[in-house]
Amino acid sequence: MSYKIGEIAKLTNLTTRTIRYYEEIGLLGDRNNRPTGQLRVFENGDIKRLKKIQLLKDLGLTLDEISQVIDLYFTDGRLLDGKRQVIQILKAHIARAEEKIDELNTFKIDCEKSICKIEAIIKNNESKLEK
Repeated sequence: MSYKIGEIAKLTNLTTRTIRYYEEIGLLGDRNNRPTGQLRVFENGDIKRLKKIQLLKDLGLTLDEISQVIDLYFTDGRLLDGKRQVIQILKAHIARAEEKIDELNTFKIDCEKSICKIEAIIKNNESKLEK
């Protein structure tokens, strides 16, 4: 079945602008066969592909990362390769998140130390004023 861009937008809960952008950056596969200026026509496979892109985005992958794996999901026998690559990407995300968590914990501790120092200065100055 063929769909116009507005129809596919409704079916996938994406905007037409997003779909055009995905098409422009190559996430919808080779679209060079559409003559310039002609109406965009999408098929059921495009719906599956757009839904997979959304799923991968929901997992935390960037569009660049998705572009590295999306074709594997739609090539016979490579589905597991795609899943393995997604696992590697997500593990890298976890490692970066853990680094950020460590940095934030260090920042939090530094802030708490600064607060204690400032509170001590305030308390010391208040006690001097009371005398």
